[in-house]
Amino acid sequence: MMAGDRRKRGAALLVVLLIAGCAQTPANPENPGAAVVADSSRPVPPAPAVSPAPAGAQPKLAAEPDQLGRDLVADERALADPSTSAAALTAAARRQQAAYRLIARSPDIDAVVRPGIPADLADGYHRNVNAIQQLTALATPLDTLPAWRIQPPAPVDELRGHYREAEAAFGVGWNYLAAINFVETRFGRIVGDSSAGAQGPMQFMPGTWAAYGAGGDVRDPRDAMMGAARYLAANNFAGDPDGAIFRYNNSQRYVAAVNDYAAVLAADAHALGGYHRWEVYYKTTAGDVLLPVGYQQAERIPVADYLADHPQ
Repeated sequence: MMAGDRRKRGAALLVVLLIAGCAQTPANPENPGAAVVADSSRPVPPAPAVSPAPAGAQPKLAAEPDQLGRDLVADERALADPSTSAAALTAAARRQQAAYRLIARSPDIDAVVRPGIPADLADGYHRNVNAIQQLTALATPLDTLPAWRIQPPAPVDELRGHYREAEAAFGVGWNYLAAINFVETRFGRIVGDSSAGAQGPMQFMPGTWAAYGAGGDVRDPRDAMMGAARYLAANNFAGDPDGAIFRYNNSQRYVAAVNDYAAVLAADAHALGGYHRWEVYYKTTAGDVLLPVGYQQAERIPVADYLADHPQ
């Protein structure tokens, strides 16, 4: 992303609904607005499932919006509960992701779900929905899937250590680095250059990396994080964080999404672990296609051909 060499990375690997095509900078991004909250004293049912969906299968969600909302709250509670098993955490995070994606594109569902969100979850709910809406607005559906490889991300504690090290060295908030890493490549799940040539888990253009990479490996998570922090600090993150993030990727919607995710990460100690389990979806003319770990294409492939062999 980096606008150092203007980082018009063809919207590189922008995620949540991964952006395929050049990111356009809108003149007036939407104002986030206030979340509607409700009574948090009502009992919360247990999360609806324990096991994650099979690789390549999208999670099943409740058909009724009110039940969808209750399930989302249950999954949020499960993600914050230290006694939740690893399998249940993965299942909860993937349903959480799918629910937020559905709500973000469905105002009628949002209108039913939002009033039932407990007060302590309301800000996170709003920010997750808003971030997905901002990034979705940048996405152009294509009839092909990308030449990427999808791999497991580095362990969350390892990534947290890189963010903290970069923060200490350059004064850029760890949560902003994590948010950018999340938006760009799903914490490194996506391996592949953008259409404009951006590379690595933080998506640097070669010229920008030459200036800010300090001789490191653009594809190494630690080196990439240090390079991103170095770049943001050089672009006055301390005085104007929004301006520095805009320089990273020239879109006010991108800035809004990064700010939303960074705020959730700062406020919720469990959010990084949840986001770390989110998967890669790609927006196509056939709908959103889940690209599971193990997806690998050397060149772009027609989405119809992929779905014929990998039904979702």
